[in-house]
Amino acid sequence: MSIIDARGLLCPLPVLRLQKRLRALPPGATVTLQATDPAAVIDVPHFCNQSGHELVAQTAVDEGVTEYTVRRGPDRG
Repeated sequence: MSIIDARGLLCPLPVLRLQKRLRALPPGATVTLQATDPAAVIDVPHFCNQSGHELVAQTAVDEGVTEYTVRRGPDRG
């Protein structure tokens, strides 16, 4: 599993880093994004929904830090 540290970054950077990492992985692979941006709670689920990826988990892990575990969806030929 891959971890993206996007703590301290503001919208749209956490989602852009997530998108870039997912593109490099095969379908079914998982990535965990660590973010402090309050907008990520809206942006990450929306990105997953629009892109065909699965938001597996969303967990508050530390003061102001949320982890988003995302499974890469199938390629959309």
